[in-house]
Amino acid sequence: MNVLVTGHLGYIGVEMVSVFRAAGFEVVGLDTGLFDECDFVSPPDDIETLSIDLRDVKPTDLAGFDAVAHLGALSNDPLGNLNSSLTYDINLHASVRLAEAAKAAGVGRFLFSSSCSLYGAGGHGFLDEESAFNPVTAYGESKVRVEQAVSKLADGSFTPVYLRNATAYGVSRRLRADIVVNSLVGHAVTTGKVLLQSDGTPWRPLVHIRDIIAAFQACLTAPVEAIWDQAFNVGKDNSENYRIREVAEMVRDVVPNCELAFAPGASGDTRDYRVDFTKIATKLPGFHAEWTLRRGIEELYEAYSSAGLTEEDWKGPRYYRLPTVRGLQERGLIDQNLRRTTPGP
Repeated sequence: MNVLVTGHLGYIGVEMVSVFRAAGFEVVGLDTGLFDECDFVSPPDDIETLSIDLRDVKPTDLAGFDAVAHLGALSNDPLGNLNSSLTYDINLHASVRLAEAAKAAGVGRFLFSSSCSLYGAGGHGFLDEESAFNPVTAYGESKVRVEQAVSKLADGSFTPVYLRNATAYGVSRRLRADIVVNSLVGHAVTTGKVLLQSDGTPWRPLVHIRDIIAAFQACLTAPVEAIWDQAFNVGKDNSENYRIREVAEMVRDVVPNCELAFAPGASGDTRDYRVDFTKIATKLPGFHAEWTLRRGIEELYEAYSSAGLTEEDWKGPRYYRLPTVRGLQERGLIDQNLRRTTPGP
């Protein structure tokens, strides 16, 4: 199977490429390399890459692929808030055009990296795939609208599937520090404080990036009838929903000699929801989630410690998407629309 992975040089993509190749898939990437200066410990795999802006993909670019795993996007709310119109331009409109191009090119499977953030302010119960959408950010709204638009393309020869990832964490060669578990462990290791950015009461569903990758891999090989135009909440089980303070306390228990602390201005957070993972555990053939939060925190602690991560490293721009992008703009390497003005490194 020939698979195109968009965003293959990002946080999840660099590890997805390695897993897919080890499983015997032929993998090509599509990425403009905005984070090519953001390696953690070692670089990504060297594979064939289409250095095409997601907004410019045409059906001819996708000829010969059996599947597209679409990860490419402005990857979190702070980056999306850089310019909300860009969030819709890239995460929504370009994603829908990519799906249309894939269908026109004869690509059979289109795996969309959606997000549980489309549930937004979710109330008190567990949310399954039939629950109402209530996004509170442009990022979350873009995921809703892509799913709705791409669903209309589904037919006998085109199988879209929507993988609604819980909040990701875990070690990657393109590490991100701007997601909650990675951030809490990083602050603990480098400063001795588990720094809470909110009051700690909101709920979050959490999932290791290796389990996200396993879900995508299962969708490449599952019978079409099991995944056709289906949404799956991606996570291990319902016990992997935590209040942020519970996460912080677990980090404190794993990382020696650290204490809980609240960032200046820490307050409530409207992103507050718990997610039901029953469907993916019972209805996606070949999928089995393996990672618990405790194990993931231990992995992060060991990786950060082994790398000799310092407070200066942690507070610098390398592992934060928004400062990295702003730095590229200040150096004239990308324009205000996040398009390359020069070839990537």
